[in-house]
This record gives sequence, C-alpha cells and structure tokens, in this order.
Amino acid sequence: MMLQDKLRTTAMVAAAALAMTLGTAASFAQPGGASHGPHGHGASGDIGHVIESAKAQLNLNTSQQQQWDAVVAQTQAARQTARAGFDQIKVATQAELAKAEPDLASLAAQTDVIRGQGAATRKAVRDAWLALYATFSSEQKTVVRDAIVAKLASMEQFRAQMRERFAQ
Repeated sequence: MMLQDKLRTTAMVAAAALAMTLGTAASFAQPGGASHGPHGHGASGDIGHVIESAKAQLNLNTSQQQQWDAVVAQTQAARQTARAGFDQIKVATQAELAKAEPDLASLAAQTDVIRGQGAATRKAVRDAWLALYATFSSEQKTVVRDAIVAKLASMEQFRAQMRERFAQ
C-alpha cells in the first residue's frame, strides 16, 4: 500500500505541476487572463466570459447587440494575437534551449515584450466589455452580478475540493 500511496501522491503532484504550467500558458493566451477573483484578473479580467455566459438572460436591445458583436469580434482577434504571441515565446524558447549556452536574459526580454503587448490587449478587451456593461439596465447588471457571484462560489468550491484532496 505504501508504494501505491507514493505513486498516487507523485502523480497528483505531477498533475498539479502540469496544470499550473498549462494554466499559466492558457491564461497568457486568453485575453481575459486566469480567473482569480474580482481584481485584475477574475471577475473584471474575465468579465467577457461571465457576460457571455449570461447573454441568454440579458435581453439585449439593438444597440447593445451591435456593441456585443463588436466586442466579441475584438475578443476573438485578441485571442488570435495572444496565441501568436505564445507561439513566438515557444519558438524563441526552443531556439535558445537548443544552443549550448542559451541566452536566458534575451529570452526573458523577448517574453516580457510579448507579455506586455498581451497585457495591453487584454486590458483593451476588458475595457470594451466594461463599456458594454455600462450600457446595461439595472436588471441586466443584476444578471451579471449574479453570474459573477455564482462563478466565484464555484471557484471557491473547487479550491476547497483541491485543498481537501491534497490534504489527504
């Protein structure tokens, strides 16, 4: 049993490390960033995702629908740009690591530039979603608020499950 427990623990740690690695990459690739609560990322950075999930309940008017379509197009373009940036980082990393003496400072500088561009793009997309939100009626804002509350509760439940699982 001891060997099985060690293997299980090792597998869980490896899976967590892989998830964090992929999560970091995925959060860079997504204009909304990772979901980490109601600050820079999360509810404000991921506001587009939350609003999109509640669209059926929002009953958008014609003007809001037009703005919606423009913001969705901007979001999709930003995702493509972010993925291209991630691919640039990946190619640059592979090229440097293929060298006998990789220039990690150069790689870090390239990564910083690409991530800076990505951050600016994510902020622009977030601001577009917030501009759309500003046009909402109080009833529509309540729908969005309830969606954010539900998302945060779901995230907290997941965190609690992970804490419980790793505590065993």
